[in-house]
Amino acid sequence: MNIRHLKLRFFRNHAGRDLRFSPGLNLLTGPNGTGKTNILDAIHYLCMSRSFVSGSDQYVVMQGESGFRVDGEFEGSIRSSFRVTCNYSRGEGKKIFVNDSPLDRLADLIGMVPVVVLSPDDKRLTSEGPAERRSFLDAMISQISKSYLSDLIDYRRIVKQRNRLLSDPRYRSAELNAFLEPWNRQLVQTGSRIILKRASVLNQFAHYLQETYDLISGIGHRPHFFYKTISTETGNLDDLEQHFSSILADEYERERDREQTVAGPHRDDLIFYLDDQELRKFGSQGQHRLFALALKLAQLRFYSEHLDDLPVLLLDDVFGDLDPHKTNILVRTLMDQNAQTFITAANPEPFRDLVEHGDDYMWYIMENGELKLHN
Repeated sequence: MNIRHLKLRFFRNHAGRDLRFSPGLNLLTGPNGTGKTNILDAIHYLCMSRSFVSGSDQYVVMQGESGFRVDGEFEGSIRSSFRVTCNYSRGEGKKIFVNDSPLDRLADLIGMVPVVVLSPDDKRLTSEGPAERRSFLDAMISQISKSYLSDLIDYRRIVKQRNRLLSDPRYRSAELNAFLEPWNRQLVQTGSRIILKRASVLNQFAHYLQETYDLISGIGHRPHFFYKTISTETGNLDDLEQHFSSILADEYERERDREQTVAGPHRDDLIFYLDDQELRKFGSQGQHRLFALALKLAQLRFYSEHLDDLPVLLLDDVFGDLDPHKTNILVRTLMDQNAQTFITAANPEPFRDLVEHGDDYMWYIMENGELKLHN
């Protein structure tokens, strides 16, 4: 999948931009703080309906304005060309249009234009808490499975409703049990499907992680992970549902005390290892960085073999702390994937050879608030 044309209006520091891109490499260089990342973030909005930089749409609006608009024209080898528009205003919220027709749900956009993002924040995947890794896993699977995304949305709604009941002081124990029973059934059924899908994808993903880590590290460590969920047996749906139901019964008193759902896929985690050492506890900064890069490259390879169209690849300032050898390996690896690639960098030198000896590229330079094509 490729984005060929992008228009921005009042998006962060871009009052108005009209950009065309190559289906191959697109390089954006210039000093930090000039708005390179914002262009990648605008593309991400058209793929995932949200920012990969900011947690709130209101912070994306240019100062002094009431909203923003992003338009993109896409085409792929399977899907014919189509337009995606993201409109946001502080009064009406966010709306997504495809070929000028509004989507009923923002979630309907997910998977239409698969995207992989590499950024400095990727280190949070290996160094911070379980929510970061669940978010990575959910975003990865949701782009290839509409049923998974639907289950995920339903599951979050079910947990929210259960938590509301558990925290309601009006209900005595017998009454609460009666009200919880239908929600428990939905929690078990939907949550078990989510766990089985995660386990299935991760079983395939392990191979790609090993390959990509070997490629970019050049060190003989074995990267692997443990999927921490409610059961170590994740191969049979009926057995998993029975086990989940049993856990809910055992945890009832604790749920009443804490007034929240304490078991299920919303508590899952991925424990990363290098050889026999847990990365989060014992890994060096360099090992965290390489492992996070390997995760995202493994995601790209996974998509490349499971999707009809290649994803769009966004690399935001990921080369600044890599040595020249690893930078060269990473760049060559990315180019071998044949996915449309966007790279932002303050220093263009690591990529000069690529653009000077390649045919399929565009090089934008940002200077003093202006964006111009490199000759």
